[in-house]
Formats: sequence, C-alpha cells, structure tokens
Amino acid sequence: MRAPSFMRSSWSWAVVAACLLPAVPAAGQATRTWVSGVGDDANPCSRTAPCKTFAGAISKTATGGEINVLDPGGFGAVTITKSITISSESFEAGVLVSGTNAIVVNAPATAVVVLRGLDFEGLGSGLNAIRFLAGGALHVESCTINNFAQKAISFEPSGASQLFVVDTIVRNNLVNAVQAGGILIKPTGAGSAVATIENVQMVNNRFGLRIEGDVRATVSGSAADGNLTNGFTVIANGFGPELNLKSCTASHNGTNGVRSAQAGAVIRMSGTQVIGNAANGLAANSGGAIVSFGDNHVDGNGVNGSPTSTLPPL
Repeated sequence: MRAPSFMRSSWSWAVVAACLLPAVPAAGQATRTWVSGVGDDANPCSRTAPCKTFAGAISKTATGGEINVLDPGGFGAVTITKSITISSESFEAGVLVSGTNAIVVNAPATAVVVLRGLDFEGLGSGLNAIRFLAGGALHVESCTINNFAQKAISFEPSGASQLFVVDTIVRNNLVNAVQAGGILIKPTGAGSAVATIENVQMVNNRFGLRIEGDVRATVSGSAADGNLTNGFTVIANGFGPELNLKSCTASHNGTNGVRSAQAGAVIRMSGTQVIGNAANGLAANSGGAIVSFGDNHVDGNGVNGSPTSTLPPL
C-alpha cells in the first residue's frame, strides 16, 4: 500500500535536511589537538588532556586539522597520510630519531601538510628528517634540521606536488658519503615538483640543494655555504629542470658553487654571490645552462667559470 502523502513529504524533507548537515570528523577525532612533554597518548589530546607524541595525536586529529605543541618536549617520529598541520609557535618541539626517518609524508594527491617550528635532530644516524613520497603540497616553516645521515628534506613525489620551505636552517647532514645532503628535490616516475625556497640556510651538509628531473624551483635570500661538495646543483635526467636563484650565496663549498649538468638543465641567477668555492664557482657540464642577469658576483673560486649566457638585469 502506498504511504499517505504527509508521510512521503516528511520523509523527503528528512532526506534533504540530512544532506544539508555539515560533515563531521570521524568518531574520536578533533580538528585541533594538543601534545605536551608530560602528556599521555591514552588521553584524548585535548587542551586539558594532551597526548605525548605526534604519532599518538595524529590518529585523533581530523583530516585538515592541526596538532599544536602545548609546552616543550620531544614528540617523536610520525607518518602522515592526510592533510594536517603540526605547529609549535613558542616552544621547543623536538623530533629526535636514530636509525629511522623523522617524518614521512605519504598522503593523497590533494593533501596539504604544514610543519611549523619543529626542531629535527638525527644524532648522526637518523635517516631523513622529512621524506615526502606523495601529496599535494608540503610547507616547512621556521624549522631547524640537524645531523641526519641522509637528507634534511628528501622531496620525491610520485605525482604533481609543491614544496615550500621558508625561514629554515638545514645543517650538518653529511654522515653518509653517498646519500647525505641538505634538500633533494627529485620526483619519481611521472611525478613533478614546483618548489619555492626563501630565507633558508643550507650549511655544512654533503650538498646544499640538489634538483633532478621534472622540477621548477625558485630560491631567494638563501645560502648554500660550506657544504662538502656542491652548493646548488641541477641535473636534467631527461627532463628540463629550472632553478632560479635570486639574492643567494654559494660560498666555500668543497666542489662547485653553482652547477648545471646535462642538456635541458637551466639555472638563472640574479644578485647572487658565488665566492671561495674549491673547484668551480660556475660549472656548466654536458650541455647544462647557467644564465646570468649580469648583476652577480663570482670571485675567489678555484676556477670562477662563466655563465653560458648573460641577459640584461631584471
């Protein structure tokens, strides 16, 4: 028997109302959670009952939510599989690891991950401070990354991804003679990367910044100084990567200050100082290009080298 019209009408309005209700986080998840040096991962990670570690808090934090640091502490390694912000604005937020990665990002293609105000320590045996495998974007803000055996930031996306690093210190990442270094941007498979690096100090690493493959990067106000091998390096590997340097320094590196290798690799330089590098200031190898806007300073290197072309200043 067909339901009366008033019952059909009520059911229809109930369906409409349900569709208009806002989505809510999964059970037990909050949009903002807290960690404390004296917290407990058995807690709900609220302001008054904080968790102890980032790993404990992340499962209780909704996608797109934020983990905040309540007071100084060491909060451990974590794997990130969703959009999230981990932020410490005023307190020491340590991520100390040995023999493993500190933070791994392996998230959906639209995920945005923000890491702010963290102090990464690798003790000479930690692998990578930040290893990015997949996701939409990674923001590293006001962090310090020290003494990892492999990379400070290993950005190796399998899809189209963005990297933003600002106001960050990357130092002493040089233990492993083959794998160590400062910031590596090297997409895998069909992956690609667009990167912006601003006010970042890459010092005393095995290398400063190395770009390989399908990458477009802009670096401003940053230093790649005192590294064991190269300061700034771009390698084509079958693609046409581009690195734009503005108001940077590449000084006192053990090999080259600025190196572009293989056909298709392009480095553009404006207002940049390349001084005191042991081998070459500017090294364009195997068809790589270094384009100067005529306002750079290259001096005191083993061999200063020359740009492959010079354009009028911007």
